[in-house]
Amino acid sequence: MNNRRNQSNDRNSQGGNNRGKGGSNSSSSRPSGGKGKPSFGGSKPSFGAKKTEGGKPSFGGSKPSFGGAKPSEDGKKSFGPKKSFNKPGEKPFVKRLKKAPVDDGTIRLNKYVANAGIASRREADELIKTGIVTVNGQVITEMGYKVQPEDEVRFDGRKISSEKNVYFVLNKPKGFISTSNDEKGRKTVMDLMSTATTARIFPVGRLDRQTTGVLLFTNDGYLTKKLTHPSHDIKKVYHVTLDKKLTANDLADIKKGVRLIPEGIAVVDEISFIEGRPKTEIGVELHIGWNRVVRRIFETKGYTVEALDRVSFAGLTKKTLQRGDFRKLTELEVNFLKMM
Repeated sequence: MNNRRNQSNDRNSQGGNNRGKGGSNSSSSRPSGGKGKPSFGGSKPSFGAKKTEGGKPSFGGSKPSFGGAKPSEDGKKSFGPKKSFNKPGEKPFVKRLKKAPVDDGTIRLNKYVANAGIASRREADELIKTGIVTVNGQVITEMGYKVQPEDEVRFDGRKISSEKNVYFVLNKPKGFISTSNDEKGRKTVMDLMSTATTARIFPVGRLDRQTTGVLLFTNDGYLTKKLTHPSHDIKKVYHVTLDKKLTANDLADIKKGVRLIPEGIAVVDEISFIEGRPKTEIGVELHIGWNRVVRRIFETKGYTVEALDRVSFAGLTKKTLQRGDFRKLTELEVNFLKMM
């Protein structure tokens, strides 16, 4: 009994000694420093970084050089001559400029219609599709059709021109006749308009040689026909100076209308004395366009017109224009004329 107890004690003492040995081994592997964190090999690894004077690491030192650029005298890098991408034996590439299109005198139909002042190019395309445009009597609906210089183009039955329309108003002076040329060599209104444009323009209507005032010029044949046709009742206003005072009875008779031969009854739209002026100066508004109609109206009553000045035609005036001067019409004025 006593022997068994002694053996058990011996085993326990051996186990304690063994544990003691193991404890000393584990204590030697515990982290140092007293903070309980393991240490993996001591100092931190170095990835080639070098500390600069500011304390920040520098990775790899100098920057890599791509292409071997060398600094020039002014300190900027020079990359040398550019490499040629041509293969050996090939001719060097030369950029070729496009040749300018040859002007054969033709013009696209939509541009032709647009230049005639009828519509924009885009709108002209739509009009052409409807078959309203003919070339030499044939309906053309083809997009991109080219008009030859000798072709006759008609829009809705009337002949049109591709020349861009221009519009001018002149304050006509005395001594000029309203024609493009004169066989007798007299001065014409075209002499006054010689520097206005290179387009071939014509006067709209006429003013006799001694009449002054508003005279419209354009190459728009359609508008010219419209403004001169009696059915459109285009208003004209005149400042008339007579050789003697106009009586109230004669003023009343002219308001009623006077007969002119061979045309018939000449009716004025308005007639009155000019406020603040002598009774020899009269304002007359009318729409008829008979030859020398204003002068002839007063002549039937025994008066002589000493001065006749047209101050307004189709709403256009000569304000800001000196005698013999002209100006180009504004877009608003042109649109107004076209809407009449």
